[in-house]
Amino acid sequence: MEQFILLLIESFKQLSYLGVVLALTLEFVPAELVLPLVGYWVYQGDMRLTLAILAGTIGGTFGPLTLYALGRYGGRPMIVKYGKFFLIKEKHIEASDRFFEKHGASVAFFARFLPGVRTAISIPCGIAKMNVWKFSIYTFLAMLPITSIYIYLGYMFGPHWEQVGPLVKTYMLPISIILIILILFYFLFKKYIAKNSVSTVRKK
Repeated sequence: MEQFILLLIESFKQLSYLGVVLALTLEFVPAELVLPLVGYWVYQGDMRLTLAILAGTIGGTFGPLTLYALGRYGGRPMIVKYGKFFLIKEKHIEASDRFFEKHGASVAFFARFLPGVRTAISIPCGIAKMNVWKFSIYTFLAMLPITSIYIYLGYMFGPHWEQVGPLVKTYMLPISIILIILILFYFLFKKYIAKNSVSTVRKK
């Protein structure tokens, strides 16, 4: 199966950056396999790092949108019936449902960093009819650092790009926690600055 997927990805390479977008739009094609390979293409000089990351992030946003649409227009019964074609099992859907109920719309961002729910989380977002633009923006912002890590490591590992997937998988949870803390700190800092600016203006 993996060899077939690799051949499929290689065929998309002929389309350059558009091929990267299309490959990642297919949810049955693991991003953990595509992105390090894209990094290797950067290493070979076939692509530019920044454009490869942008294409990977866009593709990584389009892919979840297909599951979002299935959840929104097909509902849970269709997902349970056809989810296997997207490598999604009912236990993944149930875990995503619980996560969505607990954390609300923000899961479209934070769940992307968590193994076991990051793919299936799009489904409850669709079923709940979450605003599609908000869903897309949250997904894009989450996929940007994830895509950057995979592609950059694929670039650094060069011919040994296949080692990237297992390596990142091993350290994904601590890396995710660090990224989430940094992002939360950034937003809290911005909120603090904005609040202080308003206070200063009022005093004047």
